[in-house]
Amino acid sequence: MQNPWSKELGRFTALVAAAVFMGVIIQHPLFTVLLSLCAYTAWHIVNIFRLEQWLRQSSTATPPHGIGIWEHIFYHLYQIQVRHRKQKQKLTDQLKQFKESATAFPDATVVINAQGEIEWFNRSAMDLLGLKTPTDFGQRIISLVRHPRFTHYYNQRQYQDSIQIPSPVKDHISLHISIIPFGQELYLLVARDISRIIHLEKMRSDFIANVSHELRTPLTVISGLLETLQDDKAAFPQRHHRPLDLMTEQSLRMERLIEDLLLLTKLETEPVKHENKSVDIPTLIRSLTEEAMVISTVKQHNITLEIDDNLWITCKEKELASAFMNLISNAIRYTPAQGQIRLSWYSDTHGAHFSVADNGIGVSAQHIGRLTERFYRVDVSRSRDTGGTGLGLAIVKHVLERTGGSLHIDSEIGKGSCFRCDFPPHLIHSPDILDRQNA
Repeated sequence: MQNPWSKELGRFTALVAAAVFMGVIIQHPLFTVLLSLCAYTAWHIVNIFRLEQWLRQSSTATPPHGIGIWEHIFYHLYQIQVRHRKQKQKLTDQLKQFKESATAFPDATVVINAQGEIEWFNRSAMDLLGLKTPTDFGQRIISLVRHPRFTHYYNQRQYQDSIQIPSPVKDHISLHISIIPFGQELYLLVARDISRIIHLEKMRSDFIANVSHELRTPLTVISGLLETLQDDKAAFPQRHHRPLDLMTEQSLRMERLIEDLLLLTKLETEPVKHENKSVDIPTLIRSLTEEAMVISTVKQHNITLEIDDNLWITCKEKELASAFMNLISNAIRYTPAQGQIRLSWYSDTHGAHFSVADNGIGVSAQHIGRLTERFYRVDVSRSRDTGGTGLGLAIVKHVLERTGGSLHIDSEIGKGSCFRCDFPPHLIHSPDILDRQNA
């Protein structure tokens, strides 16, 4: 197919040639050429006017009929309009489907722009967040969801995590809120009703606490009777000594299990109270080390300390002592006789750190992520042999979370493990500073 611009150039050349020919005949070639050029320009101006009129009309109007190059121009513009119309319809359908699905979504969904203004929300946002249509469109989200934790979360603009707050309109409903950046400076706020989950968690915690309390009384009786029998052990035949020792051992294990369950339930349900008391962690670690050496007497572990005596932190001493002792006890249980256990207490630019490193049996990488789950065991038979309850690391995790810290685990089979408790810098206090303040 011939290029339309080549045809138009041929048409223009023919027009000029005809004008020159006619000019020669009438002996005014310049006049005829100028006249033909004016006619050619006028023809283009008329087509431009028709084009502008067509574009001003509805995009569905039929394009005007053109001649020459204008036929192609009108045709291509019309095809562009058709494609644009199809794309627009497709986007409209997709947007409609999105709005219909988002409207039916059980979670509250709110679209927020870079200025924090609400651009759209679904029906669930009206129920859970109290938003109203159309008055709340264009309003700032922090002006409508007025909760200090949400305001801090939104203004901080660190949306990797999420928060939990009560519903602004229904106090008995708890919301799990997360903000997701998308598009060009747009944010999607999703609020999920987790009241039922919290209720179930509370029922589970109450059940564990109640069962543990109920088991305490009969277990105390059994332990007392076993202790009495142990005192008169010599009066029993030799074949009864081993069963009696096993019963005593398992009753003690049950007591430890109940104590750990009660402590874990308390950590999960008791509100966090931020302590203003600075704790002498070096003295605490040395006290725990003395207890550990008593436990380690049979295996004769080599326990070494690396402690910064000027490093104290603000925390609940009793809870932190429980967490540290669980880590030390685990190192003793899973490190072979005469093994190395190193306790370190130090600080750096990231905060304060307490680590328990050993050269014990270690844990493979596939288990590390689940070690802090309650009752999770890498090797069930090994854990029972060492007398563990399966709750120690879960207790450590909850204590650190309540303090504002975190647990980091490095381990390798056959080379040992390192459990490190990390505390943020704002918890650090120096005894020298405290002495000056007291003075």
